[in-house]
Amino acid sequence: MLNMIQQAGAGEHHILLPAIPELVQSAIILAIFFIVMLKFVYPKYKEVTDKRATTIREGLERAEQSKQAIADANAQSELALRKAHEEAAQIRAEAQESAKRIVAEAKTQATEEAERISVNAQRQLEANRQAAEISLKTEVGMLAADLAENIVGEQLTDRELSARVIDRFLDQLETSGEKESVKK
Repeated sequence: MLNMIQQAGAGEHHILLPAIPELVQSAIILAIFFIVMLKFVYPKYKEVTDKRATTIREGLERAEQSKQAIADANAQSELALRKAHEEAAQIRAEAQESAKRIVAEAKTQATEEAERISVNAQRQLEANRQAAEISLKTEVGMLAADLAENIVGEQLTDRELSARVIDRFLDQLETSGEKESVKK
């Protein structure tokens, strides 16, 4: 190779090596090309790439902020949902408690009403029994008076005497009825 450079310097032209003036000219053109590139093209390239990098960085930051906002919104919605479930459970519990209270009140009112109806029925039954007893005593007394009149052959005109006779007869009937029920 050294031999080729020496031959090029001697003025001989070699096929693989260009002539020195061509080398200098190419070097100057190449230097001008690099200077122009460094002065004009590289700053524009640097500006575009910096702008692109800034845009990408800002986009990534916005994406990260959006992810954080979405995570916060999800957390808030989960919290709201949990609160809604708790509130619904509380409302259900209150409703069940209210239903139990209403059922208990209704049972109490029904029991009181049944007792009142039972007491009224007992009173009515007692009143009916007493009325039937009085009616029965009166009819038995009249029958006894008719019987006594037929037996005696006289009409008992004295009301007080009739009442005493009837009362005695009824007392005898009651004592004989009590004796029979004790025997049974």
